Amino acid sequence: MTREQLASPRQRGHREALRVLQLTRSGAVKVAADARRQLKALLVTSPEPLRAALRGGTWLTQARACAALQAEPAGSVEDRATVQALRLTAQRALSAYAEAEALEKELRGLVKAMAPVLLAQPGVGPVTAAQVLISWSHPGRLRSEAAFAMLAGVAPIEASSGQVVRHRLNRGGDRQLNRALHTIVMIRQRYHQATKTYTTRRTAEGKSEREVRRCLTRTVARQLFRLLEHKVGHQAAG
Repeated sequence: MTREQLASPRQRGHREALRVLQLTRSGAVKVAADARRQLKALLVTSPEPLRAALRGGTWLTQARACAALQAEPAGSVEDRATVQALRLTAQRALSAYAEAEALEKELRGLVKAMAPVLLAQPGVGPVTAAQVLISWSHPGRLRSEAAFAMLAGVAPIEASSGQVVRHRLNRGGDRQLNRALHTIVMIRQRYHQATKTYTTRRTAEGKSEREVRRCLTRTVARQLFRLLEHKVGHQAAG
């Protein structure tokens, strides 16, 4: 591979700001998810009167109710311990959830400052837009949209045999970018009419759900790379 074919190093500045916010948000989301699972397990095994009082509603409703629990001084050791465990776990889940929301708001503001056109694309939210910008970094870093697709792990790998033409999933590349593109495709398949029509047509032609999604992910990678290079890149240059 020649020097010209290699990707240039990623820039810092706004991109690094996005990266640290994204990383911190991911940690908060994990903490919130773990605490939610633990809270659910505690609720399932809690004493019946307590379980009945907390049954129903969204997880947020349950978490807020648990966070406000106070143990009865005359209650049993089991009841007091369960109430304390529920309260602390719910408080941890709510705190991490609020942290993740605040960080997502910060990400949205940065993405709007750097590449507002990204948020106008179907299925692209602040979190996925931030990841695309983090991985892309700056205009000219990647030599082509094919290189961007390879970086994202969405460039299909030949797996044909005899007269059967097949491609298999590429499991290499930047997995965070791959996940972001996959999320965009999933949202488009649910809410974007053109994507829904394409999915229906390709499925009728005999393509599997995985093959259709692979084609869509490659298309999204192409669209976003061109958008970044031609519009965001020129904006940054200006």
